Amino acid sequence: MLGLMQDWPLLCHKVIDHAGLFHGKREVISRSVEGPIHRTDYATVRRRSLQLAKRLEKDGIKVGDRIGTLAWNTWRHLEAWYGIMGCGAVYHTLNPRLFPQQIAWIMNDAEDRFIFVDLTFMPIIEKIAPMVPSLEKVIVLTDAAHMPQTSLPNVVPYEDWLAEVDDDYVWKDLDERAAAGMCYTSGTTGDPKGVVYSHRSNVLHSLFCIQPDAMQLSSRDRLMPVVPLFHANGWGIALSAPMVGATLVMPGSGMDGKSIYSLLTEERVTVTAAVPTVWLGLLQHMEKEGGKLPDLRSVVIGGSAAPRSMIKTFKENYDVDVVHAWGMTEMSPVGTLGSLKPEYDKLEGEARYDVQMKQGHAPFGVEMKITDDEDVDRPWDGKTFGRLKVRGPAVASSYYKGRGAEQFDEGGWFDTGDVAHMDPEGYMQITDRSKDVIKSGGEWISSIDLENLAVGHPDVAEAAVIGVAHPKWDERPLLIVVKKEGRNPSKSDILGFMEGKIAKWWMPDDVVFVDAIPHTATGKILKTELREQMKEYRLPMAS
Repeated sequence: MLGLMQDWPLLCHKVIDHAGLFHGKREVISRSVEGPIHRTDYATVRRRSLQLAKRLEKDGIKVGDRIGTLAWNTWRHLEAWYGIMGCGAVYHTLNPRLFPQQIAWIMNDAEDRFIFVDLTFMPIIEKIAPMVPSLEKVIVLTDAAHMPQTSLPNVVPYEDWLAEVDDDYVWKDLDERAAAGMCYTSGTTGDPKGVVYSHRSNVLHSLFCIQPDAMQLSSRDRLMPVVPLFHANGWGIALSAPMVGATLVMPGSGMDGKSIYSLLTEERVTVTAAVPTVWLGLLQHMEKEGGKLPDLRSVVIGGSAAPRSMIKTFKENYDVDVVHAWGMTEMSPVGTLGSLKPEYDKLEGEARYDVQMKQGHAPFGVEMKITDDEDVDRPWDGKTFGRLKVRGPAVASSYYKGRGAEQFDEGGWFDTGDVAHMDPEGYMQITDRSKDVIKSGGEWISSIDLENLAVGHPDVAEAAVIGVAHPKWDERPLLIVVKKEGRNPSKSDILGFMEGKIAKWWMPDDVVFVDAIPHTATGKILKTELREQMKEYRLPMAS
């Protein structure tokens, strides 16, 4: 027997329809690439997205064609997303922080026909366009008055190109499993791999994220996604905010602490989201210049582990709750969020921070387990490490063109490559990437735990830990530190600060001070490059 319900496909353009019709006057505010703050609303974004879909179709774009975007978070980028999906094409977000040759490789793999590009990134496109034979048109996200000089053919200003059609268009009637978007992994090992999101997976993922135990979003919120749309599907925020009718505040290219602070306060932002490096910049700006965050209630932090000191500073200095999160490009990307269940809600002080340091529990729609190397389930006791595996309706079932098949098993589980433990209440904590965990004397040491502890020192701006060879213990931890400006801590200062807070055998064997720590294109510490830089290093006791 089947249910007698309507067959209403979960299509992404239904989200902007809902926002435009039921929250039409709600603002979408952007720091434009040209400079001024731009204000529009959901009704206008919907109308211009319809225009954009019609314009793409007029230019010969067909269902399933891939269209690149190389752009900051602005209203134009949002319009492009919905217009691309609405005509049945596939948005393909490109990360401008990659090397140009990597971007060209990814565009060729996806066979992008058009690209929407911000003024900031025109030099990149001018360099790589000749390397991408499939690229037919470059649409610059600006008006004619701000168009740069270029020798590339088929380059048009967005506003003029869009104005050639009206908004009399009907969204494509698609299967909800049709491709909606693409995002490539950063490719720290081997070539990048393409993740292909469906309309269904995007809509379901956003429904997971708006729940009270997730991002807690409603039409009363003013949400600022500092995380770029080109980073792991923009954490789904381009759909979650319109879905509930939340005001969107888009930071454009202003990613420094001063620019972020001005938007947070001037636009009365209540919820925001980004990787830890962004919040380090904000907190350092506020430490230096002063200021409060009177409207902000919640900061979602993911991408890499949030240091304990950061969580404490937001709460104790500014009365802002941190929602620690974890996810992956392959998961659309949200996997867990750190809201407090009733079992932990009454905890105070350090005991509360102990829970908030974990990456949180899975929303409905995400299944997870930890296993040993033989795929035997490990206990959820909050101590036993294992390989973290996930599955669900917004989790990739394979990579584009069949790459990386070894990460997917017959039961549908995806091996994340992370090492984690789970506590009895279902809170997951990442202890390392499987390739970064330090194996010392047959036991595992978490580099992430050591990094977060070191960053709690008042004179440390950033820290990284890698394993280096040891003649007796196989590997031992080396702590690499960037000092805060104007501060000069010693090795003994930092190790003394860490002493007593971790097991003695976890203590780093040495501290090295550097001017900067390398990062991936998505803001994570680039351990592969650090290991290369330190390949000649020898621990004091190992020499």
